[in-house]
Amino acid sequence: MKIVVLEGNPKNTGLCMELTNCLVRGAEDGGAKVSRINTLMIERCRMCGTGEGICNTESVCAFGEDGFDEAQAEVRSADAFIIVSPVYFFEVTECLKSFIDRLRRCEKIWGRSKGLAGKPVILAASAGDSGKGVLNALSQMERLCDHTGAKVLDFIAVNRWNREHKFKAAYEAAKEMASGRPMPAPSH
Repeated sequence: MKIVVLEGNPKNTGLCMELTNCLVRGAEDGGAKVSRINTLMIERCRMCGTGEGICNTESVCAFGEDGFDEAQAEVRSADAFIIVSPVYFFEVTECLKSFIDRLRRCEKIWGRSKGLAGKPVILAASAGDSGKGVLNALSQMERLCDHTGAKVLDFIAVNRWNREHKFKAAYEAAKEMASGRPMPAPSH
């Protein structure tokens, strides 16, 4: 199984990096091949034309040469993916938010199947200072899944007070996802 980790972390240390490394270890220990994409260097959406560019018709970005095209292809080729970000100002980081916006435009589903549809995803956010904002950050990530048809396997909300048991949960969630166990169909 191939799992891609989308990171919105501008730092190489700290709570979010520990969380990311824990998720990667879990996926690798579960047998997955893991690749990581840090969204820091990928530019924000430039909204070509009237905002209804080729992203809506051809599922590609007109300005993808900044690394977005390669990142989109990597996520599409994965069997599953993980999104992880620290909380900045009660939201995901600006670099991850921008990447999610671009990916959502190129991968949205309006009655047709796209590259992320049905793929399992783990959403993870960490808030170090106040501990607040993780639910809002996870909600931002979940909108990508709602628009693309990706299936949320787990939500991981970490702060400095719950880190010990949440790191264990994150590790186990990633290991379980790597096992390739089919997700149950939603019940209505």
